[in-house]
Amino acid sequence: MGNVRTVEHWWNGAWGRLSRLDVWLRTDGQRWDVWLREGGVESGRNRHTEYDDETSARMALADVLDSRFAWRRMDHSTSGSQGV
Repeated sequence: MGNVRTVEHWWNGAWGRLSRLDVWLRTDGQRWDVWLREGGVESGRNRHTEYDDETSARMALADVLDSRFAWRRMDHSTSGSQGV
């Protein structure tokens, strides 16, 4: 993906390297990406999947944002790969 912007950022509300989850919905204007980080910034594991369209990416995002956690939307928007 080229110049990427974050559309949404979600956090599961848990602190700590073993329980924290962050999820980003991102796009470069053509492709879409759902990026998941398990753990903290320094020790976390990242994984992501690219999608051809927004609908598919949002369906994948909905699957990640299950009811096990009190997900919180982080409303700031960023450009590039910051935060991931």
